[in-house]
Amino acid sequence: MTERTFLVVAHTGRDVVTTTLETIARRCADAGIGLRIVDHDTRRAAEPFIQTHPVDPEMLRRTGADVEVTQAGSASAKGCELVIVLGGDGTFLRAAELAFPASVPLMGINLGHIGFLAEAEAHRIDEVLDLLISGRYRVEDRMVLDVAVTDQGASQPRSRTWALNEVVLQNRSHNGVLELVTEVDGRPVSAFGADGLLIATPTGSTAYAFSAGGPVMWPDLEAILVVPSNAHALFARPMVTSPRSKVAVEVHRDGRAGVVVSDGRRIMDVPAGARIEVSRASRALRWVRIDSEPFADRLVTKFSLPVTGWRGRS
Repeated sequence: MTERTFLVVAHTGRDVVTTTLETIARRCADAGIGLRIVDHDTRRAAEPFIQTHPVDPEMLRRTGADVEVTQAGSASAKGCELVIVLGGDGTFLRAAELAFPASVPLMGINLGHIGFLAEAEAHRIDEVLDLLISGRYRVEDRMVLDVAVTDQGASQPRSRTWALNEVVLQNRSHNGVLELVTEVDGRPVSAFGADGLLIATPTGSTAYAFSAGGPVMWPDLEAILVVPSNAHALFARPMVTSPRSKVAVEVHRDGRAGVVVSDGRRIMDVPAGARIEVSRASRALRWVRIDSEPFADRLVTKFSLPVTGWRGRS
């Protein structure tokens, strides 16, 4: 394997993905950069309605590329310079599961619909590769949440995970409401019944939390966003806390059980009486940037926001 290696995670099975993979392989071969390819789409097997297709490494090797095929796992990105994601936001979050444990930066190329997490669109692939191959990119840190679930009376968590976008606490049975008490920095804030509760990063503020009524936060802001979901209470509005805060949610011991879902990927059971604690993780996710597009422009483009009548300077 060459001194420089890029890992590619792709939403496979579409012609545009195959074409983009061939372009990447050809350019990396010319530059003497090795390619490591995840051998299949890394979506959960619990989603049987999704048809996944393996990558054809021989097709890529015909470009002259040094291609290594790897299984999706915590060691997939080890030793790589960066991770290139071909797909939409879902593929980006799946690739983050490979990049985050190895502290390898990742960059998304949007081949999906909105692609809010992507740095570039597919039609810019040659320009993007010029910048990546020449090393003309920068790496920023994005805040990640640490998530722990602890049973009532226990001293240690029963399970732990992390989240780049958001943590969602929801009713396991989807029947009735969860009885919750929210806490910030060791002090109770509000008790209410609700369908659930979301705790998000600024990166995730434009995703599920936004749909649930939360505010948009600029990604260079460091904060924790708390958004109740369909709460039955007078005071159950979104809250924005310090990035140093510890946000906790307690599920009533005589109420219903729930589940915690991180980034739509990792699921943990939350028995009645359990406690969820969310705080800033000790490590950040490393994020490749090649553009300096203002975040406001991204909002307008991705959400097709009306700006007719603006009289400012362009």
